[in-house]
Amino acid sequence: MGARAVLGVTLAVACTGGFFSLLLRHEDLFWGDTEEARVARIVEASKLVVDEAMYHTMRRNLHRREAPSASQLLSFSKLPEPTSRAAARAAEVMETSIQEMKRAHLRRGPSGPWTDVLSEALLNTIANLSGCLPHLLPPQCPDTCLANKYRLITGACTNRDHPRWGASNTALARWLPPAYEDGVSEPRGWNAHFSYNGFPLPPVREVTRQVIRVSNEAVTEDDQHSDLLTAWGQYIDHDVAFTPQSTSKAAFGGGADCQLTCENQSPCFPIQIITLRDYVPKILGPEAFEQHVGPYQGYDPAVDPTVSNVFSTAAFRFGHASVHPLVRRLDARFQEHPGLPRLPLHDAFFQPWRLLGEGGVDPVMRGLLARPAKLQVQDQLMNEELTERLFVRSDSGTLDLASINLQRGRDHGLPGYNEWRKFCGLSTLQTQADLAAAMANRSVADRILALYRHPDNIDVWLGGLAEKFLPGARTGPLFACIIGKQMKALRDGDRFWWENQAVFTEAQRQELGQHSLARVICDNTGLAHVPPDTFRVSRWPQEFEPCDHIPGMNLDAWREALPPEDTCGFPSQVEDGGFLLCDEPGKRVLVFSCRHGFRLQGPEQVTCTPKGWDSQPPVCKDVNECEDEPEPPCHASARCRNTKGGFRCECSDPYVLGEDGRTCVDSGRLPRASMVSFALGAVLVCGLAGLTWTVVCRWTHAGPKSALPTMEGDGAGTSRLGSGKQQGVSGSRHVPAGDV
Repeated sequence: MGARAVLGVTLAVACTGGFFSLLLRHEDLFWGDTEEARVARIVEASKLVVDEAMYHTMRRNLHRREAPSASQLLSFSKLPEPTSRAAARAAEVMETSIQEMKRAHLRRGPSGPWTDVLSEALLNTIANLSGCLPHLLPPQCPDTCLANKYRLITGACTNRDHPRWGASNTALARWLPPAYEDGVSEPRGWNAHFSYNGFPLPPVREVTRQVIRVSNEAVTEDDQHSDLLTAWGQYIDHDVAFTPQSTSKAAFGGGADCQLTCENQSPCFPIQIITLRDYVPKILGPEAFEQHVGPYQGYDPAVDPTVSNVFSTAAFRFGHASVHPLVRRLDARFQEHPGLPRLPLHDAFFQPWRLLGEGGVDPVMRGLLARPAKLQVQDQLMNEELTERLFVRSDSGTLDLASINLQRGRDHGLPGYNEWRKFCGLSTLQTQADLAAAMANRSVADRILALYRHPDNIDVWLGGLAEKFLPGARTGPLFACIIGKQMKALRDGDRFWWENQAVFTEAQRQELGQHSLARVICDNTGLAHVPPDTFRVSRWPQEFEPCDHIPGMNLDAWREALPPEDTCGFPSQVEDGGFLLCDEPGKRVLVFSCRHGFRLQGPEQVTCTPKGWDSQPPVCKDVNECEDEPEPPCHASARCRNTKGGFRCECSDPYVLGEDGRTCVDSGRLPRASMVSFALGAVLVCGLAGLTWTVVCRWTHAGPKSALPTMEGDGAGTSRLGSGKQQGVSGSRHVPAGDV
C-alpha cells in the first residue's frame, strides 16, 4: 500500500509537470497568447495541483496505521477550521500560480528580473481568480446596538474605518519589507549559491547544535519567576499569534513530500488585563515598559492592532528559552508528590490521560506556581527536551523547536538581526567586539559569528534571544522594543479595551481592576492557597494566601434593570435563533441572531416604542450550503447533502471522508457491495459443494450394491450404472456399508 501511495504521488507530480509544460509550450495552439488567458489557465491548473496535493495528504494520513510522526502531531494540532482552510487554499493557489509564472518567465530566457512582470494589475487578477480576493476585502460590519457594545469573536469591525485590522484570517502585518531570495517567497538560505555579505547562511540545525542546545541537567533556574510565567506566555502566544498549518504536506508545483526528503523543496521548512498589567512588565522591565508601552491614553482609530510578522514568528518566541525540561507535580503542601514523580517534558507531550489518571490538574498547577522557570542564559538557550525530543510518539523521528523557530523566521521573510535593530533605533553591530558587548558573552558571540560570518546575516530570533537582559527584564533591548510596540498597538488600537471609558462604567472598571490570575486559579481549581503574584516564584507557606483573602469581582456592577412602564414585553422565542436585550440611551432594543447554519430573514434589530415593537421579529431560515457554487462546502469527490443547520459530505463506498470532513479518500478496502457479492457467492459455492459432497458420500458409503437393483432367484440382473455388465451378487438383501 505504501509503495502504491508513493507511486501515485510521483505520477501525480509528473502528470502535473507535464500538464503545466503542455499548457505553456502550446498556449498559442489552444488558447491564443493574451496575457489574461495565460494567467487564467495557469490559475486553473494551479487549483488542480493544490487540490490534488491536499487529497494525497489526506489519503496518506488515512492509510497510516502506525503511531503518527512528530510532524503529523504538529500539523494535526493546527488543522484549520473551514474559513481558515478556504483562505489557506486560496493562498496556496495564488503562490503556486506565481511560481509557475516565474518558471515560464525563466524559460523564455533572461530579460530582466522576473518580478518585473508581476504588475499590481496582474497580482490583482491572480488574487481574484485564485479566490484570495474575498479574504482581502473588508467584511460587512453589523450596525446594531450589540455590535457597538461588544467585539465580534473574529475581531473584525473593531475599527469601523478599517474593519479587517486585527481580525482573524488576515495576513500578519509587516513592519519591514520582506527578505526573500527570489523577491517573492523563497526563504533566506534556500539556494545554496546565494550569499549574504559574501557568505551562505548556516543550516538551522547546525545553529541549534553549536549555539542553542544545552543538556537538561545544565539548565539554570530563574530565582525570580515561576514556571507559570512561561506557561502564560505560551497561552497568550498561541491565542494572539496562532497560524494554521498548511493544508497540504504533499508535493505540488513539482515540490517534494516533506516526510520523505531533506531537500529544500516546497512546501517543506508554520489581551487581556492580566497580560498587560502583570505579565508584560516582568518581560520588558519597568524602563522598557514605560518607553515602549506607557500609560493608556484612550482608543486611537489610527493604530493598526494587527499582529506583526516579527512579533509572531520571532520576538514572542523568546519564551521557548525559559521552558523547563521537567514537569513538576506537587502535593497539597507544595512539596514533591511521592506518587507523581517529575516528568521529562517529552513524556508529557500529547498525553492528556495523565491528567485523568495521575492526580488531575491541581498537582501540575502547584508545580507551575511554586517551582521556578528556566532562566534564559546565553550559553543555555534551549534544553534538549525541545531541541532533540519534541513530540516523541513513534520511531519516525522528532522535531527540533529551535530549528523550527529559525526556519520559521526565514520562511516568513524576516530581514536579518541588524535590520531590526535599526528599526528599533538601536545601534547596528558591525564587529566581533560589538556582538560580544551586546550579548555579554564572548564565547557565544564567537560561535554565532563563526557560523554566520557577518552580524547582518544573523537570524533575528537568535540575535534577539542572545542579547543581555535589560534591568528587571527577561528580554534584551531588541525584543523589548518589538514586544512593547506590539502590545501597545493591541491595546491602543482596540475600541473595546477595558480602560476605554466608552466601554465600561467607572464601577465596572474598578471591579475589573481587582481581578487577578490568582483569583482565576482559586475559582477554577481545587487549590485552597495561592500566591497573590502568581508570576513570582513563591515559597510555601509564607508567600501564599488563602483563596478567601484573594479579591474578586462583584458582578452587581453589571446588573441591569428593566425600564419602568415597559409596554413591549418580549416576543416569543425565535426558532433556531434568539435575541438579546441591548439598551441604548432613551430606548430599548432587541438584537436577533440565528444559530450557525441559519440566516435571518427580516430586521436584525427592533426597537420598543410607546405602541410596541417597531416591526415584527425576524425568522431564521436554513442555509443550503450545498448551493454555494463559488465555494462548495464539499470536495468534488464527495456529494453534498443539506441538513437542518448544516450539511454533510457523503462518499460512495469504498471511499470515506478524509480528515477535513469534505474530501473522499480511498479506504483501501473492497466496497461493501463487493463484500456482499463475495459473501453470497461464498454461500452459493458452499451450498453446491455441500450438496455434491452429500450425493458422493451416499453413493460411496453405500458400496457397489447400492448402484444395482435388488436381485431375486438366482441373483442375475443388469446394472443401471456403468457399462451394463452383469455381475453376480450374493445374498438376497442390501446391507449398508456401515454395518459391515
